[in-house]
Amino acid sequence: MTRKILVVGASGLIGHAVADELSKNHEVIRASRNGDERVDMSDIDSVRALFERIGDVDDVVCCAGAAPFKHVTELSAEDYEDGLRSKAMGQINVVTEGMKRVADGGSFTLISGILTTVPIHGSVASAVANGAVESYVVTAASELPRGLRINAVSPTVLKEATGYHSAFPGFKQVPAEDVVQAFVRSVEGVESGQVLTVWG
Repeated sequence: MTRKILVVGASGLIGHAVADELSKNHEVIRASRNGDERVDMSDIDSVRALFERIGDVDDVVCCAGAAPFKHVTELSAEDYEDGLRSKAMGQINVVTEGMKRVADGGSFTLISGILTTVPIHGSVASAVANGAVESYVVTAASELPRGLRINAVSPTVLKEATGYHSAFPGFKQVPAEDVVQAFVRSVEGVESGQVLTVWG
């Protein structure tokens, strides 16, 4: 059955690949700061306006959000807030507004990452934001209305993201296609409240 799916962060490496894969069988709306549909997840008014423009959807996928990479002794309160606002609250904003627009039995798939529990140099702020996303997914799943589902995908560093390889010494790199299939599993499957790890 063809579904109408919103992909937020569709201009990024993961988001672009996810949107391309889902578009093989579904209608995909691509949104990002500079995409077909523009949105700033950290701004709830921007998220609300996006849903007003595109109308109801069956599923929502988020592949966006960032956090500062600094040593823990250099991180300021503003740094933590920036990471939480971008990656955690940004995605939570999408779910909060999306609950009003996603069809019965639809789904949300968010993104976290391996740095939630496996550190590298400078990853503290990212871990805090990722942890917030995963905690939200696990706890919100039992309270979402109308049979809505929610999961997160937690990827490690991608083979294609060569600029990040030196920051992940000894980590197994995974192809983007493996991460894409985790998003497909969440959208087209039946699971909810899960963190789907793609760590190789």
